[in-house]
Amino acid sequence: MPQETALYIVPTPIGNLDDITLRAIKVLKSVDLILAEDTRTSGILLKHFEIKNQLKSYHIHNEHKTLALLIEQLSNGTKMALISDAGTPAISDPGFLLVRECIKNNIDVECLPGATAFVPALVKSGFSTDRFVFEGFLPHKKGRQTRLNQLAEELKTIAFYESPHRLLKTLNQLSEVLGSERRVSVSREITKIHEETVTGTLEEVTQHFSQKSIKGEIVIIIEGKP
Repeated sequence: MPQETALYIVPTPIGNLDDITLRAIKVLKSVDLILAEDTRTSGILLKHFEIKNQLKSYHIHNEHKTLALLIEQLSNGTKMALISDAGTPAISDPGFLLVRECIKNNIDVECLPGATAFVPALVKSGFSTDRFVFEGFLPHKKGRQTRLNQLAEELKTIAFYESPHRLLKTLNQLSEVLGSERRVSVSREITKIHEETVTGTLEEVTQHFSQKSIKGEIVIIIEGKP
């Protein structure tokens, strides 16, 4: 007999609540427990779709502490869904450790398809999507310069996330290492009212964002080395 799923990885909208799937709603209503990165943020989403299942905090600061207990509960038949604040869990978000431990303990895991911010940003950039690399977040300090030097030689399209208050610093550093003429596409507030994508050379895009207040989550797409 096929193994019954115990843990569901459920992507949530990255901005527009209409982007949730019917299947995601069905799963969230059916499980015994929903693990959420921030229960306040997820509470708004769940209330909107009238999902009243038990909610528990699961984030980067407590995932090691709660892991053993969650595995025990899953092994004993508790059905759970893991969600993040936005997008697909375990993509630059907590979730990797839980999935790995489930596999070690023969607990069936199912990941639903759904929103991930870098995918629409990558497609909208107009750069090659045949081959690309996803870098998550660049190191803030230690190892940052080494990573930038590595990216300068990357032939494939590069995608990574950045916070709004670091955007200009990152664009300036990229210009120094990759050259100001390297093409880049910056998307912010994807699926939201003030969604914006700016594509051009690093010099042009840096100038654009230096003249305005920067808000929202940021995805940076860089064209590979010519």
